[in-house]
Formats: sequence, C-alpha cells, structure tokens
Amino acid sequence: MSLIESVRPLQGKLTAIRRDLHAHPELAFEEHRTAELVARHLESLGIETHRGIGGTGVVGVVRGRRGLRAIGLRADMDALPITERNEFAHKSTIQGCMHACGHDGHTTMLLGAAEALAARRDFDGTVYLIFQPAEEGEGGAPAMIADGLFERFPMEAVFGMHNWPGMEAGSFAIHSGAVMASADRFDIRFTGVGAHAAMPHLGVDPVVAGAAFVQAAQTLVSRVLDPIDAGVVSVTQFHAGEAYNVIPDRAELCGTVRTFSAEVRDRLERGLRQVAEGIAQSHGVEVDFQFRRGYPPTINTAAEAALCAEAARAVAGPERVFTDRRPSMGAEDFAYFLLEKPGAYVWVGNGPGEGGCMLHNPNYDFNDEVLPAGVAYWCALVQRLLGAAR
Repeated sequence: MSLIESVRPLQGKLTAIRRDLHAHPELAFEEHRTAELVARHLESLGIETHRGIGGTGVVGVVRGRRGLRAIGLRADMDALPITERNEFAHKSTIQGCMHACGHDGHTTMLLGAAEALAARRDFDGTVYLIFQPAEEGEGGAPAMIADGLFERFPMEAVFGMHNWPGMEAGSFAIHSGAVMASADRFDIRFTGVGAHAAMPHLGVDPVVAGAAFVQAAQTLVSRVLDPIDAGVVSVTQFHAGEAYNVIPDRAELCGTVRTFSAEVRDRLERGLRQVAEGIAQSHGVEVDFQFRRGYPPTINTAAEAALCAEAARAVAGPERVFTDRRPSMGAEDFAYFLLEKPGAYVWVGNGPGEGGCMLHNPNYDFNDEVLPAGVAYWCALVQRLLGAAR
C-alpha cells in the first residue's frame, strides 16, 4: 500500500475538521478556538501538547521509539479580514473574516500527520508539530521564536508547506534557495506650500513632487539593480488635496518593496530614500521618508530542499514534483524560522480552485482532496529525515 493510500482513511475525519475551521475563522493572535481545537485533538492522540506559545501558538511533541534527533513541522492557523462570497454549507460564520489562504487546510494536514505519526512512531527521534498563529502580516513566527520555541523544543531543521492554486491538485513544487520574497513598506510625505490652483506661482506644489517620485521610483529596478536580480517597487497609494481649486500643502505616498536577497533589499531602500530626497530638493519641498521592514525573504537550504523533493516524489510520483517553478513575490513569515534553522518551505498544488481564483480571494476555498497528499508528504518527510527505528 502506498503512503498516500495508507492515510486516505483519514480523509473523512480531516474534511470535517477542515470545514469546521473554515466556518470559524479567526484573525492573527485571536486564534483561541482554533488553538484549543488543535490542542484537544493532539491530546486525544496521546501527544504531549504545549499551549500559548507566542500568544496562541500550540506545539505537539511526537516522540519516536528512540533517538536524539528532532525536526519541526509547521502549519499556520490564522485567517484574513475578507468577507467571504461563497455560499456552500461550510462558509464563514464570521462577518468580514474568512480562510482565504488555506490555513485551515494547512492546520488540518498537520493534524492528520500527527495522527498518523502518533499511531506508528516508527522513526528515530522527535517530531515537533508547530501550529503557528498570525502569519498574515502580524509576525507569529518571530513571536514564537521570542517565546523560546527553539530553546524549549530544540530541533535541527524546520519545514513548512503552503497550498498553491493553479498547480495540479496533490502535486508539489520545491525550490532550492529563494521561494518567497521579502515584504517591506514605505511611507513618504512631501510638504510644500498650499495655494489657489489658479495662482500656482504663490505656492510650492507637493503633488508635482509626488508625481515625479512615482515615475523616478520605477527606474530603481530597471536601472539600479543588476538585471539578474529580482525586485519590485510598487507605489500603491497617493493622497493629496480635497478640492478642485486648491493646491494642497502635502502629498502622501505609500507602497511596497519585494526582493529575494538582503543585498537587493538594502539597495532598494537606499535608492528610494535618495530618489525621495533628490526630488524634494529639486522641487523645493520638504520630505519625510519612512521605510518599514516586514518579512524577510524565505530562503530554503539546499540539502533540506532536496530531502523534501525526495519525500514529495515518494507521495506524488516524480512526474508531479517540480523543482523549476519560479519563486513568488508574495511573502511568508516562515522566513524567520529559516533565519534560525535549516529547512525548506514547499508548495502543494490545490488545483484550479473555485472559478480559478487564487489566494486572498473572497471566492477561494481549500481543496479537501489535497488533504491526504499533505498528510502523506509530512509522513514521508519524517521517514527520510529520521528514518525507521530499528
């Protein structure tokens, strides 16, 4: 019997859990119901369970027959502030909140792996099951690290998985190196002198300065970065003025920067500051430039990525495991774990999705047919990393 067939009897139970989680989404650091569901399920399996790590995080400890080695498997639990448009029976019961990124599926797959691993315990060492809060922009991973995750649960490597709409259901993509980008934000305020729009010579127009910045910022990627390096600079907000006939005294711009390396990240921050200050000087306005660093790039370590690929091939077959997919400019706070430990973050195909929609879409839903593939992958990875006990 294949590994995926051995866990398929769990699908009915896991589907019910996943749909219950989908119907009861919770935002970052508010995952109290979800965390309690996770903890009680782990305890029902006889798994040592630790609550309240990094806020609402939960860690389960599955010990094998013997051995001192240990690894961590991570799933995220939080939902998004999005109003769901689906009308199926398990749609969100919380107005303005839904599982639009599949964290309900990620949590369920790791719970399924917990059940399979606890039933067999046919490995040497310990598996730490990390149920993380607040992935969606609030930094649950660094919160767990600050709360002593790696000191309390010493592991040699840590692994994550995310569903990926647009990939064939149950297929896998593994990257050696960069898999997700950093996510930084900038806020710029140009301050000039307001005036009547019919008499612009009596003022100093910050709108013109802001427009010049929008244009100049685009040259950073095309003319400052090495063409081999990837980067995105997007101005996403431009606020100025309230009337048709008044030149305002300020213009405020906001945006995001995405990169795959610390060096490019530093270069773009310096470049944006220089562009903003140069434009302010040339237009006679004052400028306040703020650059706020968010999640760092998610960088897989090569050896661990190779082991993940082996595990995925054992589950899905070599023809459905891809190691040449382009990384994503989206961001993921699993990156903080990879700054501390070797490991890898993989994608599991979710199929085309409802209406072909992608993540963070109000019509998104996790594909329950993928649950056995995710559970089997976690089990296969444990087999390859910790081996069978003798």
